[in-house]
Amino acid sequence: MVTPGDQASHDAAAAGVDPLGDPFLQTRFALPTRPVTFLRRDRLVHHLDEAMGAPLVMVNGSAGAGKTLLVADWARGLGQPVAWLTLDAAVKEPAMFWAHLLRSLRASGAAPPGDIGSAPGASGADRSLLSRLAAHLSAGPRPVIVVLDEYELATPEVSEQLAFVLRHAGAALRLVLVTRNEPLLPLHRYRAAGELTEIRDAELAFTAEEAVALLELHGLHLPLPAARALVERTRGWAAGLRLCALAARQSPDPETYLKEFEAGHSTVADFLLAEVLKRQPAPTQDLLLRVSVLERFNADLVNALTGRPDGASILADLHRQNAFVEDLGHAWYRLHPLFREILRVHLRERLPGLEPELHRRAAHWLRANGALPEMLAHGAAAGDWEFTARALVDDLAIGQLLTGPGSDRLTDLIAGMEPAPGSPETELVRAARELSQHDLHHGLAHLHHAEDQLTRGEEDDPAAARLSCALLNALAARLSGAPGRAEQAARAARRLEREVPAGLLGRHPELPALLLTHVGSARVWAGRFDEARDALTTVADGHDGVSTAVARQESLEHLALIDYLDGWPGRAERHAAAAETESERFGPPQHDGCGLGRLVLAAVAVDRDELSRAQHLIDQIPEGAAKDPVTAAGRSIATARLLLARGKARAAVAAAETAVPADVASPSPWAERHAALVTSAAHLAEGRPEEAAQVLRDVADDEPACAVSMAWACLEAGDRETALAVLDGVPGGGRVGPAVRVRATLARARVAYTDGRPAAARRLVADALANARRDRLRRPFLEAGPWIEPLLTSDPLRRLAAGWLTPGDPAPDAETGAAPVLVEQLSARERDVLARLAQMMSTEEIAADLYVSVNTVKTHVKSVYRKLAVNRRSEAVRRARELQLL
Repeated sequence: MVTPGDQASHDAAAAGVDPLGDPFLQTRFALPTRPVTFLRRDRLVHHLDEAMGAPLVMVNGSAGAGKTLLVADWARGLGQPVAWLTLDAAVKEPAMFWAHLLRSLRASGAAPPGDIGSAPGASGADRSLLSRLAAHLSAGPRPVIVVLDEYELATPEVSEQLAFVLRHAGAALRLVLVTRNEPLLPLHRYRAAGELTEIRDAELAFTAEEAVALLELHGLHLPLPAARALVERTRGWAAGLRLCALAARQSPDPETYLKEFEAGHSTVADFLLAEVLKRQPAPTQDLLLRVSVLERFNADLVNALTGRPDGASILADLHRQNAFVEDLGHAWYRLHPLFREILRVHLRERLPGLEPELHRRAAHWLRANGALPEMLAHGAAAGDWEFTARALVDDLAIGQLLTGPGSDRLTDLIAGMEPAPGSPETELVRAARELSQHDLHHGLAHLHHAEDQLTRGEEDDPAAARLSCALLNALAARLSGAPGRAEQAARAARRLEREVPAGLLGRHPELPALLLTHVGSARVWAGRFDEARDALTTVADGHDGVSTAVARQESLEHLALIDYLDGWPGRAERHAAAAETESERFGPPQHDGCGLGRLVLAAVAVDRDELSRAQHLIDQIPEGAAKDPVTAAGRSIATARLLLARGKARAAVAAAETAVPADVASPSPWAERHAALVTSAAHLAEGRPEEAAQVLRDVADDEPACAVSMAWACLEAGDRETALAVLDGVPGGGRVGPAVRVRATLARARVAYTDGRPAAARRLVADALANARRDRLRRPFLEAGPWIEPLLTSDPLRRLAAGWLTPGDPAPDAETGAAPVLVEQLSARERDVLARLAQMMSTEEIAADLYVSVNTVKTHVKSVYRKLAVNRRSEAVRRARELQLL
């Protein structure tokens, strides 16, 4: 609407009269007043200072971004006159614009001569007037600074004429445009020539530190973490922060208000509705309300929600206008978070009942365009469970409920499914949800309902559903300790994989990875370690991506357990460390099953007599959090061994008794053996060697660890011949891990010492020290008895024990036999780089040889150094040779 003052100004300009005698109109030429709570941001002022070397500066931001006050504050500090003009509805056409700009130049002291011409007529300025103005400016003693505020109101004709003056005035004119969208100037030319400085929304946004300072000017004190959260929610939007501060001052608990305020009905909402939404035409307002249900959107998705074909042009216009529509790239957009909150509230008020239908339309569009995770969110929001479950199963994405970066969120989404029986797909989704939460009873019930329906032939193409059944059956078998059912599920899955399109299966590498992990875990439970290692290694060495990260982590943890049970603590530690690295790389959800690796590390720490570390690792996994029997047994064993080391024999026996859960389908031979080992050790600790031996006679006698413990029980009972006979049956060489071999060697040393053969005893203890030092196995020596102490204090055994077993002496260096430890396994590519480092190839030569960039080689070299715990090439090569990596 044109005010009477605007009309008078226009009429005066048309008549050639100075239109600016009215004091009301003088505000167009005045620098805006800074409020008391204005925060000067030096980083932006400095940016504007540097921009004065360029002819054109554009401060382009959304409504309330702080553009005008920033430029006004900067202009006041320049120490020279600035021609300021604020455009409005009356000052956007060429006639009024040039009349006002000439008056602004006179007010700033850059007065054009009298013969330059009067204010232009209604048709605008002719080219001669513009030429004379440019010539006058270029002849001035110093550059003239002109600020045009709210320049988004200017017409295309104004921009064309202004570009002419700017081009011909040259270095004599410095033009600053404050605008909500890009002006119709040849910006590409200025960008290409480096003559344009731009300050946009991203730079105008307040940082958390600036937000703290701004709130303090309002008398509010907000901790920096809370300020970061507020800045994240407002995207650092200046007006949003100021309006929040003003509202918070009226609250009895300002800090809580700033954390939890509801944007839908607030001063922030009033501002955005008035300055952004209501300025748009009705079709655009309707579009904005509808897309508020979306996290992100493109033109086609918008068209699906609005039923119109013009989404692309409207979105582009909204982004150009800085109307709180953010460009994500590749034709995708999103709404400013606060704006989205407000729009969703008003969507529900203006169009009640429409929101579920919008979610349904979005779900169907996303399903057709392959955006499954977003489709699930909208399908759940719409309550369209049949469609959502069918999409999940048909896409073979059931594994995403069990693994991957969004599994926790997806599980939460389907928590609202109705409990009533449904289609096979809905039953499968319910089964996946229950089994992912380790609820075997309800999970199996839903799984059996789905299988019954599939058996009755209620599906047209059940291959994907049957394959999903096989995966869930394997998981259920793992959770229940039923290796036979796991193998059966795996065979069924292999048959069904041939019926599923290869491309579909290829998009979901998590499904075969999870299947092998479940089967591998079931094989571990059954004690079939070699078969388990084959399956688990396939997963651990497989697809290197986020979708299989959880499967790789769990496979590495199970491999660590196998290594520990076989008596190889160093290998176990490396596999467990690799599992931790997998978790850190991709950040998979820390579900309850993640923890077996830490339990293995705890057991290794007990063998090293690092009891506080062992307790800390065990405490990180909550009681009752075991995902499967393997993890439950691992916790029982680690806890029992820690209690034994602390002298709590009876508590250790009680902990070991839980190694085999009562509700498993079949017992685990190794879990039973290790429970027996703990019970036997407890009997020995309390002086009952016969009972200790009897416990071990009741379990398999072909287990090396049991045989060695039997030998110790016989020695404690005085039965030397039986002890030696048992030890003679323990396999030698590299077939038995050092954790078993060291205890067997110490048992023979004790026999020699008791027989009065000290030289033989010293030789055997030296052999045990050499085998134990690499893995720092202290417990076998601490548990051997008092007879060993005088041997360890004599040379050369004292030197072998120094630095890792006995305190007070320096650790031996590499030349005396200290064994290096690999911090983490090297990848195949890192081994390739390491081999070329050993050949004395340069970084550039390695890059050329491997067809990778030099930067990639440098990254691999740094990783190799870290994993080998070295700092130089020569050290890396030496350490690799010691570890037999070369």
